[in-house]
Amino acid sequence: MRGRDQDTAKAYIIASVDVNDSEAYARYAALAPEAMKKYGARVLARGGRSEALEGTARGRNVILEFDDYETAQAYYHSVEYQNARAHRIGAADFHMTLVEGV
Repeated sequence: MRGRDQDTAKAYIIASVDVNDSEAYARYAALAPEAMKKYGARVLARGGRSEALEGTARGRNVILEFDDYETAQAYYHSVEYQNARAHRIGAADFHMTLVEGV
């Protein structure tokens, strides 16, 4: 992880989820915070009220903020997150996007 300077844009991981297996997804949700803490992720939205203004909505939405794009990539590819992710595979229909901020 590198320090944030004034010219470095923040990055966001946006996940839209429909949970199919709540027990397996709960194991994922219990393990993912370890990687979030290690890479300094800040939860901006998790669950909560939402509606589709265009397109098809999913039941759950999550937005994580990171100091920069590279840190968000490192989070996703980390051993800690990939261990959590293994419990999520098949437990949810999942769409995840990494976006660089302005």
